[in-house]
Amino acid sequence: MQVAGKVVVVTGGANGIGRALCEAFHRAGAAKVIVADLDIAGAQAVAASVDGAAFKCDVGQEKDIVHVIEETERKFGPIALFCSNAGIGGGFDPMSENAGGASDEPFMKSWAIHVMAHIYAARHLIPRMKARGGGYFLNTISAAGLLSQVGSPAYSTTKHAAVGFAENLAISHKADGIKVSILCPQGVDTNMLRSIPKGPQSGDGDLTPEQVARDALAGIEQETFVILPHPQVLNYMRKKTENYDRWISGMAKIQAKMREDFGK
Repeated sequence: MQVAGKVVVVTGGANGIGRALCEAFHRAGAAKVIVADLDIAGAQAVAASVDGAAFKCDVGQEKDIVHVIEETERKFGPIALFCSNAGIGGGFDPMSENAGGASDEPFMKSWAIHVMAHIYAARHLIPRMKARGGGYFLNTISAAGLLSQVGSPAYSTTKHAAVGFAENLAISHKADGIKVSILCPQGVDTNMLRSIPKGPQSGDGDLTPEQVARDALAGIEQETFVILPHPQVLNYMRKKTENYDRWISGMAKIQAKMREDFGK
């Protein structure tokens, strides 16, 4: 898919990868880039820089996703590409003694943003895209959805679920001309990465948001399902599936070292 002349929506577009995506799509000739974010001032600033439009949006609220879709299509035309990019880094606690946690809160918050947001976008865009013969979803997930995330069961669990939904989305609607890509980077130099404890996602070739956005655009143009800005992730995936027990043991060692370092 070429984004030139297309209407594109990016959630979580005020900062980090989202902002870089908005800028990349604008440079690629998108007809209009819609910047959706809880940070409306930030979204407006990005929108102004790319001749786009901004909406305040809590992606964990279905009504907010509906509002963005309906108002975008009413004002600017059919959405060709919806980038469900918003994410949070909550629930990180390397010293936790129980993967089940002490409360539902980190799991439910992550579930709303990392899973239901993708579902809401599909729920309300699929009928529109089917009626016009196709469309495209780019879901920003994480290498954690393909591998795991030591230090945060909530992040790991919801990112895995996001991969599962994206797979089903692609399978269910391939015949409708609807394409899906998942963007799965490791460490990216963003506020979110800097706000969480250092772990295996840090120091393994941290990329700039701009590089990740360039890789995302290339993946969309090639209609690639799994977009891996960090190519080493493919090797990690192979090692995981070749010997799951060995991989679990290796990840446990990483977690033990992370706890040791964090406890100092």
